[in-house]
Amino acid sequence: MLVRCIKRQIALANAKNLILGLTCFSSPLTRSAGMSSMAEKKDVDNDKPITRVLFCGPHFPASQIYTREYLEKYPFIQVDDVPLKQVPDHIGNYDLCVSKNMRFDSNVLSRAKQMKLIMQFGVGLEGIDIDAATKHGIKVARIPGDATGNAASCAEMAIYLTLGLLRKQNEMQISVLQKMLGEPIGETLLGKTVFIMGFGNIGIDLAKRLKPFDVKIIATKRSWPSNSVVLNSKDFPTQNGVVDDLVDEKGSHGDIYEFASKADIVVCCLSMNKETVGILNKPFISSMKKGALLVNIARGGLLDYEAVVQHLESGHLGGLGIDVAWKEPFDPNDPVLKFKNVILTPHVAGVTEHSYRSMAKVIGDVALQLHAGKPLKGIELVN
Repeated sequence: MLVRCIKRQIALANAKNLILGLTCFSSPLTRSAGMSSMAEKKDVDNDKPITRVLFCGPHFPASQIYTREYLEKYPFIQVDDVPLKQVPDHIGNYDLCVSKNMRFDSNVLSRAKQMKLIMQFGVGLEGIDIDAATKHGIKVARIPGDATGNAASCAEMAIYLTLGLLRKQNEMQISVLQKMLGEPIGETLLGKTVFIMGFGNIGIDLAKRLKPFDVKIIATKRSWPSNSVVLNSKDFPTQNGVVDDLVDEKGSHGDIYEFASKADIVVCCLSMNKETVGILNKPFISSMKKGALLVNIARGGLLDYEAVVQHLESGHLGGLGIDVAWKEPFDPNDPVLKFKNVILTPHVAGVTEHSYRSMAKVIGDVALQLHAGKPLKGIELVN
């Protein structure tokens, strides 16, 4: 009798192990599409439902990779990613969504039945219908760039693109291939006037990094703090941890054409909204100095493609450096790349080890806060 009982227990244990072992054959697509078993949806510690985080689409892959790594010690947080086209079909299973370059309209948002928060892995929220999200009871947030190193990373990319244009990066590569020395003749940043268009976190970090190059910095901002209305003074108080004498001349949004006419280099750091879409258009580029450089590390939709191409062809625009494009992913056969004075990077201004690890931590901490029912910290809610 005892022997039969022992054999029965062994058989049951083997069967249980076999069933558990079969989970290793589950498809990654099953997990990424949000079809995990009900057993997986329970937190073994406190029996709360698992908090589920969805990353949208394949681009910027380090965002979900680093977030998974940060949360690997917390089995009650599940991080998935699905192709953009599949997001509407699976969004209803998730509590927190990281939008990346997914567009969230009212139709998609209406399917997010248990969604509590939609975030960007960064600052840009132009792809999210915030009014519709509010209507459906979903909070929307960005990650402040000054706290994660994202703004600093973008500022460094702006300088990289600027120096690449000044030193004629593409022509240098041709000289290497042709075994030529001492060509091309480049320019220096020394003594140039740089117009920072949009003086937010990125603009501030850019100004701090440009000053040692001995440049004149002019900048526009929709509204400056009231205690900084006087221009060109060295006695401004500190704001946001930055001394105001970083900027040699300040202006408002209405001054962008005047400032463009003064600058050797224009760097666009604007956020994109209905008022700024296509703002780098024919009238603006025409107002720039002949031969001036245009750098955009903000959003591709700020550029008017036809105006850019026209002014490159005429020679009025001295060079174009962009990390963002009018269509992403960028078409490698786009005619704009025929110009030697165009430098394009694949939307990587903010993609650095430092900034991405920092932002992954923010996402992870917010997921943990949601799970625990605690107030959300480290993010900027916009609704």
